[in-house]
Formats: sequence, C-alpha cells, structure tokens
Amino acid sequence: MPYVDGFVLAVQTDRLDEYKKIAKTAGEVWMDHGALSYVECIADDVPNGELTSFPRAVQQKDGESVVFSWITYKSREHRDAVNEKAMADPRLDQMDMSKAPFDGKRMIYGGFQTLLEF
Repeated sequence: MPYVDGFVLAVQTDRLDEYKKIAKTAGEVWMDHGALSYVECIADDVPNGELTSFPRAVQQKDGESVVFSWITYKSREHRDAVNEKAMADPRLDQMDMSKAPFDGKRMIYGGFQTLLEF
C-alpha cells in the first residue's frame, strides 16, 4: 500500500493564486522524480472546532484559508529517494520562499503508512 506525506497549512486567502503557482511547481518536481500522486485541496467545509480542528491546528488567522495536501509514494523508502531528488532539484531553488503566502512555522506535516485502502 502507498506511503503518504500529508500537509496542513494556512495560506493568505488573497494570495491563493500565488500559492497555487508554488504548489504547481512543487507538484511537477515531485511527480518528475517519481511520486505517484500530488494533491492540493482548499478548505470548503472545515468548521472551527471547540478543541481540535484543521483551522485550530494551523492557528488560522482572519484572511487565511486552510490547505490540505498529500503526496503518495510506493513505500517509505521510495518517499525518501524521491524527496532527496526533489530537494536537490534546481526548480525549488528558484522559488523565493521568504515571501511565501503562508507561515511555514504553522504548517503541519508528516509521513504515514497506509492502514487501509479501497
């Protein structure tokens, strides 16, 4: 079953087009280096829970939208190899992340083994 890297972050809503360009480049890089899939989603029905929620997890502020994304791989070993190649890709160096439309310190990410898939 696939291995999955998952991400949740808050993006400035008025800069979503800018984020989409960054995500498009990143998606192309990861797919070119062997990722099985690359998906970016914008929150549409994500309530702010009393204890936990996507907005709370990323400390969403006024004027921000929650983005949920994931990349799939054949295995963790495959993920590690793809990530090594992707991180060395010069296309990523061309992006000025100091002016990114999101605060990377509030991004949540991690790798997951698939438990069940239909």
